[in-house]
Amino acid sequence: MTCLCVPVLVLAACAVPVTGHKTTGLLGDDHQQRKIRTTSGTRGKVVSARVRMSGMDGGRGRREQEAAGRGGRAPAGGVGMWALAASNLASLAYLLHQHYRPRAGAGGSVPRTGTGSDDANGDAPAPPPPEPAVTPDAVIDLELGDPTMYEAFWREAGSRAEVVIPGWWGMSYFSDAGRLCQFLEPELEREVRRVHRLVGNAAVDDGYHLVVGNGATQLFQAAMYALSPAGADRPVGVVSAAPYYSSYPPQTDLLLSGYYRWAGDANALDVDGANNNDGHIELVCSPNNPDGAVREAALSGGKAVHDLVYYWPQYTPITGAAAHDVMLFTMSKITGHAGSRLGWALVRDRDVAKKMVYFLGRSSIGVSKDSQLRAAKILAVVSDAYDGEDETRLRLFDFARRRMAERWGRLRAAVAASGAFSLPEETTGYCNFTRQTVAAYPAFAWLRCEREGVEDCAEFLRGHRIVARGGEQFGGEARCARVNMLDRDRVFDVLIQRISSL
Repeated sequence: MTCLCVPVLVLAACAVPVTGHKTTGLLGDDHQQRKIRTTSGTRGKVVSARVRMSGMDGGRGRREQEAAGRGGRAPAGGVGMWALAASNLASLAYLLHQHYRPRAGAGGSVPRTGTGSDDANGDAPAPPPPEPAVTPDAVIDLELGDPTMYEAFWREAGSRAEVVIPGWWGMSYFSDAGRLCQFLEPELEREVRRVHRLVGNAAVDDGYHLVVGNGATQLFQAAMYALSPAGADRPVGVVSAAPYYSSYPPQTDLLLSGYYRWAGDANALDVDGANNNDGHIELVCSPNNPDGAVREAALSGGKAVHDLVYYWPQYTPITGAAAHDVMLFTMSKITGHAGSRLGWALVRDRDVAKKMVYFLGRSSIGVSKDSQLRAAKILAVVSDAYDGEDETRLRLFDFARRRMAERWGRLRAAVAASGAFSLPEETTGYCNFTRQTVAAYPAFAWLRCEREGVEDCAEFLRGHRIVARGGEQFGGEARCARVNMLDRDRVFDVLIQRISSL
């Protein structure tokens, strides 16, 4: 029946005068008519025909209605056409409500996001693959901070976090060429600022510019480029207080830049209590990777980049809204979506933000719109769960905090039972987000080997089929090692069993 509607409507469109919207084709390419997304195949043709009919108000139909009102007999074909049009318009309204969300801008309409319904072909979405098995004698790799712990949450969230992207969407390099960050999608900016307001961990409304990047790693490079003085005789030194994030040194020197270079431990610049910062750029990671310590800048008067990727309520108490000159965040640590490779910077100074955008444009010509759209949807799901008093909703921060509290409890018990290791003492503080005093649960465990005769903790763990990152890579001692706390449950279970048995 649906297939027969198309020729009838198209013929009627050719014969009946049109009022209301100016059109230049079947869908109406003129900007006076709202653009909508259509799907491929027969259903797309039907939708196109229905949209064309929505602007019709032909004189013939009115004459037929008047004749019918006077007791006259309206032509049977006219009555059938108008009945069909009414049915089509009702169907169109339902389709628009279920599948389309219009957005103004260069990209046209926003792709459909998950509503819990079946896909366009009427098929139910495929179930997620099962969690990988871990054998008791397997080597468990906890060297990297792969946040697969969050898979359990997003499996349960299901299609609420789904995004469907049509082939024609997002083909331009730019989202808005008139903006400071031309490739930043408006939906992502809205949801980023929204989640920061919800949590209260960053002063997003105090004149800060938002710069999107391919993960915090690229934004880190962009910030160093933007903060380096122009025309300097030698590269500016980049420092961080040890133990520092192990990727800072190789990331800084990777490009062999003439503007900046790695200069080591920030504490080593403090000679006899005098901060000889010499114009250095300081990297401040807080909570710190690898040991979870809350930090402030070690140097005074210099330029600083604050790496706040772990400043979220599942890891640490939120004590206030950070308001530093340059602040970095990333999807991988807030929601676990490391594979999307998406991060953002909040930048106070407009000129610094412009230089960062220039670096990003030259190095990768922007950031994937697909990743931005997915990140916007994911962040919307996170914020929506806290919008109201319905505590039955899936809440990411609650899930992650419960999971981290349980894991840290088990790890501390295993370490105490083994006697082979020690951990930093647990810290607590009042959290403005949860409105209660809570403990800190870092994303990594900074293990120190206390067993006599063991000088290399990472090597000792490797002998027990646990891969960790050695402390020397963080500017610390070889007796320390960093262990990822964000892997899947099965991997973490094996870790606890092995630590307890040592």
